[in-house]
Amino acid sequence: MFDMGTDNLPTQTTSSRLHPPETDIGAISLYVHIPFCETKCPYCDFNTYTAIESLIPSYISALKTELSLWGSRLGRPRVTTVFFGGGTPSYLPAAEVESLLKHIRTCCNLDIVQEITLECNPGDVTLDKLSSYLDSGVNRLSIGVQSFSDSLLRLLGRRHTSSDAIRSYKLAIESGFENVSIDLMYGLPNQTIQDWNTTLEIARGMEPAHVSMYCLTLEDGTPMKKQVQIGTLPPPDADLAADMYMMCDETFSHPDYRHYEISNWAKPGNESVHNLTYWRNESFLGIGPGSHSYINGQRFWNIKPPREYITRLKTSHKEPTQSPVPNIPVVDEVEAIDRKMEIAETMMMGLRLDTGICIDQFSARFSDTPAKHFGSIISELESTGLVEQSSDFIKLTAKGRLLGNEVFSRFFL
Repeated sequence: MFDMGTDNLPTQTTSSRLHPPETDIGAISLYVHIPFCETKCPYCDFNTYTAIESLIPSYISALKTELSLWGSRLGRPRVTTVFFGGGTPSYLPAAEVESLLKHIRTCCNLDIVQEITLECNPGDVTLDKLSSYLDSGVNRLSIGVQSFSDSLLRLLGRRHTSSDAIRSYKLAIESGFENVSIDLMYGLPNQTIQDWNTTLEIARGMEPAHVSMYCLTLEDGTPMKKQVQIGTLPPPDADLAADMYMMCDETFSHPDYRHYEISNWAKPGNESVHNLTYWRNESFLGIGPGSHSYINGQRFWNIKPPREYITRLKTSHKEPTQSPVPNIPVVDEVEAIDRKMEIAETMMMGLRLDTGICIDQFSARFSDTPAKHFGSIISELESTGLVEQSSDFIKLTAKGRLLGNEVFSRFFL
């Protein structure tokens, strides 16, 4: 069965209160959630909303309040990357992005920042916005292209055409952005091999610095899953999706590109530094409703409703809240991640990368080798051709990349 993604990280049932950092937390990555969308795509189950544009001013104010609270709590932390995700960050007025980045610089130390990414919808891209982003310090764009087939874009509920996507990419390059990523999707209902080949060829011809290619997952509660359930759309074809995934590698198997993560290809030096934080199981802070964080061995996440998020941050100094973090009123729950879980998650996330698990780095972090914890599992996966290992590393094979979840689940048995 074709399966190259990951499910949500396993969670523990024990909830706790977030304790203050006892030592320097080191450098972190910062995620800022923008929940606004002009239209909601039928496959999307992210914490995003339409028709709430009236909340934008109060929402930006709430984000700044949360940033200030965390900046104080963490002692103006050093930040290596900033990522504006959503939702549709490019749907915001450019002045709001500039204002947020200015405030982030007051709450966090950005002296060592390597990457500031903003997700864009092709239909939002203008030269004025791009110029404002560059002036604000944004140095990486992630454009949600998804497909170069107009019929599939309509199926996906996207509000741009293939020509819009090409135009927005060219505008970004012409405006001065050197690091532009495009997102593509495969395994779609009614998508043919020919459709996907055309999309790949167009993408390859554009020569973007970075490409993310994701297989459609039908999430519970989404309109698209309901359409499949009632028969108005065909169900995904796992074998066809596997063929499409292999075509990704064939199209981008070029010295100019490195297949550095299961779903991501980049020209050398243009790998997503922010996402590498997740895949290396390092510290990150999420700001905004529904955002997740991982700091000091604790995973925690915020409440989801934007209106409640705004209200809590307005009244945080006047009324008590049920937050497990006294001065961060929007944190919903906290999980303590014990050493066993941290080791398993580090194995799962690290194996997504082409570098795999470096034995020396793993040993330096945990004072143990992977073999001590998972020796029999690794041997079994190697015997079935899903991983390869040496004295220096453990990596997924090409077959293992196709069966990612089958590999990852073994470390949580």
